Amino acid sequence: MMSVYKEKTSIILLTVAITSSILFFYHNSVYAQAETEGASDAGSSKLIGAGMAFGLAAAGSGIGLGFVGAAGLAAISDNPKMQSRVFIFVGMVESIAIYGIVMMFIILGQ
Repeated sequence: MMSVYKEKTSIILLTVAITSSILFFYHNSVYAQAETEGASDAGSSKLIGAGMAFGLAAAGSGIGLGFVGAAGLAAISDNPKMQSRVFIFVGMVESIAIYGIVMMFIILGQ
């Protein structure tokens, strides 16, 4: 069981490393036209930040929901009275994705 956890962790870290290196090198790539005076990449940086805020929150929420859902179904199968408590925990995990959406709108609103 621990090797599966280590494998998932290494895959996630590798994905984050590849994505961040692509974003870093893409920013310094050759442009089709010369940069004009006063031009900035603030708009594109906002979009990247908003996308990462929502994407990482949704990914974390999805991973957490997998664990909570599996444990919740096991708890409900043992004791059906636990159903309301399991729904509370599922709602707490799903709120992480909602926080990501809120942060995305805050970033895009500035």
